[in-house]
Amino acid sequence: MLGTKERPRVCVFRSCTNLYLHLVDDAEGRTLYTMSTLSKEFKEKKLKSSRNMEAARALAEMFAQDLKERNVTKVVFDRSGYRYHGKVKVMAETLREHGLTA
Repeated sequence: MLGTKERPRVCVFRSCTNLYLHLVDDAEGRTLYTMSTLSKEFKEKKLKSSRNMEAARALAEMFAQDLKERNVTKVVFDRSGYRYHGKVKVMAETLREHGLTA
């Protein structure tokens, strides 16, 4: 499951306190875009936590909107070894709801 220029990879990472989404082009070996619960835009939402389901949905919505602005509609979803469950599932489904095809 590698990302290309036409279909980059959306990679999920969870730390103990934050969530991260990365857009990666594996053909060139570089990260095209990244967003996390630490970003300024996310903190302006003033959510209770940066690690719950609500935060995962909000982060995925913001990420999807930014990708639409960058004309990215097709991606490969990489759950990074996490089970397709909980926050990872919410992020994937939210990206799909906002028009990204995985």
